[in-house]
Amino acid sequence: MHNAMSSPPAVTEAGQILESVFGYSQFRGRQAEIIEHVINGGDALVLMPTGGGKSLCYQIPALVRSGVAVVISPLIALMTDQVSALRQQGVRAAALNSSLPAETRAETERALQAGTIDLLYVAPERLLNSDLMHRLSAIDVALFAIDEAHCVSQWGHDFRPEYQQLGAIGERFPHVPRLALTATADQRTREEIRSGLLPDDAASFVSSFDRPNIRYEVGLKERPREQLLAFIRSRHAGESGIVYCMSRRATEQIADWLNTRGIPALAYHAGLEQTLRAHHQARFLREEGLVMVATVAFGMGIDKPDVRFVAHLDLPKTLEAYYQETGRAGRDGLPADAWLVYGLQDIYRIRQMGAESSAGEGHKRREKQRLEALLGFCETHECRRPTLLGHFGEHYAGRCEYCDNCQSPPRTWDAADPARRLLSCVYRTGQRFGAAHVIDVLLGQDNDRIRQRGHDQLSTFAIGTDLSRSTWQSVIRQLLAHGYLEPDPEGHGGLRLNDACRPLLRGEQGLELREDLPAQRPQSRARVAASDVAMAPDTWAALRAQRRRLAETEGVPPYVIFHDATLLAMVEQHPRSLEEFAALPGVGARKLERYGEAFLETLATLPDPASR
Repeated sequence: MHNAMSSPPAVTEAGQILESVFGYSQFRGRQAEIIEHVINGGDALVLMPTGGGKSLCYQIPALVRSGVAVVISPLIALMTDQVSALRQQGVRAAALNSSLPAETRAETERALQAGTIDLLYVAPERLLNSDLMHRLSAIDVALFAIDEAHCVSQWGHDFRPEYQQLGAIGERFPHVPRLALTATADQRTREEIRSGLLPDDAASFVSSFDRPNIRYEVGLKERPREQLLAFIRSRHAGESGIVYCMSRRATEQIADWLNTRGIPALAYHAGLEQTLRAHHQARFLREEGLVMVATVAFGMGIDKPDVRFVAHLDLPKTLEAYYQETGRAGRDGLPADAWLVYGLQDIYRIRQMGAESSAGEGHKRREKQRLEALLGFCETHECRRPTLLGHFGEHYAGRCEYCDNCQSPPRTWDAADPARRLLSCVYRTGQRFGAAHVIDVLLGQDNDRIRQRGHDQLSTFAIGTDLSRSTWQSVIRQLLAHGYLEPDPEGHGGLRLNDACRPLLRGEQGLELREDLPAQRPQSRARVAASDVAMAPDTWAALRAQRRRLAETEGVPPYVIFHDATLLAMVEQHPRSLEEFAALPGVGARKLERYGEAFLETLATLPDPASR
């Protein structure tokens, strides 16, 4: 935090607000310089990982600068959640959206006119397609914050066409600072954000994209439901998580299946009736230990800090989408898992989707590059972080010692000769048959399908009997992943050679592939609460129960009262007075006043682990 003797008054005030309102003693990362820049009227592009504290970069300037700060947010659920949290901290925040009763909207508009709102959350559609712009022109506006700014990118994973019209803010309010904020954007998306939402001289603040509290694990899909169940039971029993699936049908089937096995789960996809979707999302936010099984329609508006895992049962479309989705885990900074299983069919399907796309060649080429980055991340036998972070232009040196590859380094083998045999078989069978048929030829299978096509007479017939069927499937999967093979563009399920395989076929290039081992039962990991407070599990349980009671009374999610990280600090420090309680992270003046006594009473009935 800035030194009060040398810092400008506004910056000193920002530090005081950080502590008195939000309950933190110092800024993190680049927060301080971003906040100072905006307080002084600067425009900014802010790229900061999920859980890195982006919201404070506009919330604190909103409380320092005069006037109302307008926050453009893409989802009603997200703005509702943030307004609720801010009000708990004593901040005058409100939202204007279509879900509100007419009376509430009118009351908010009167408060806006009277200057009694510090932060106003609105969707881009409401800002652009109503008289709100006119109302704002007549009052003092502190700043505009455009959250989830990657939505402006037409070829991004969360495109919202309304975002492309937000450049009108600069024309209408040329002297009001603008921030565009996102947790993920590759270089092309960053350029689109700058050109579409910000003036040319806007400063860029790019924080590290590393989420050191997230453990990345990628495995082969064998029996995905059982693999998922074993993962949840062994590592995250009783904890909140998100499971992503490609199809709507799969979300419902897997949610039902988990429920029959004692894992409370809900389904979420765009095909559900709107009120049911909203009900499921509200339950996920308010309840602890619930698993949401969803398509990518779910997630962008989720600000739940205690999601302990994000699991993928299908490959996402890009590494950028994967990063965004996994970033919903561990927003509170406590340990979390990003777990993914995939197989040959996933790679085939996602490559086929790219081949069948009706987009222009330039876009198809860029999407192919994004897919190559995703597959490179999945198939790497090195530390996963350099591949993941390198996609966003960030260098990561060394090993993280926390991903699956660092903790259990995979073995590799010289697969150049098997790869050449397989590629030759694909070529000699006509480059129109799928993996099963090609492997049958390599293994010398005697069946009608092979004899009718004369494939038992090929030179590649039975030249692969030294390897198992599962090994050949592994070779095909990895050749598809590395771009040596590609799906038949006609969509008939066949494989064909890519020009990239020529050096390999000619013997000019070697090939090391991962050795696929049978899936093993996940190793048990103590739950976050139990591992960090192993000496005081009763205290942890009592504090969570107190938080739940307060949340139910006030009609808010438990984490709005206090994050898990604050509860853990209570366990570790066992405060005995309001003064000691005020020193805990996440305890601002308003929360101290509202909840301090209740939690101190709970702690007073429990033994202090330090005295044992």
